[in-house]
Amino acid sequence: MSFEKEDEVVLHDKHSEFDGEAGTVTQVVESMFGEATYTVSFEDGQEVGVPADDLEEVEGDADEEDADDETDEE
Repeated sequence: MSFEKEDEVVLHDKHSEFDGEAGTVTQVVESMFGEATYTVSFEDGQEVGVPADDLEEVEGDADEEDADDETDEE
């Protein structure tokens, strides 16, 4: 999965002090091989060079949109 700037994500990296924390993608850097790495900002700092495999999209935003869609149908 790829992410864009301003996406809310959760970091999964047992070697990071931010493991399990939610943050915001602040920069996307694409390598010459076409793979992207991300800079993710957290409340207490940032993690640089994070591969997509270590990130998970925060699902709260999508759930709110789905809830709005359901109420419109009623």
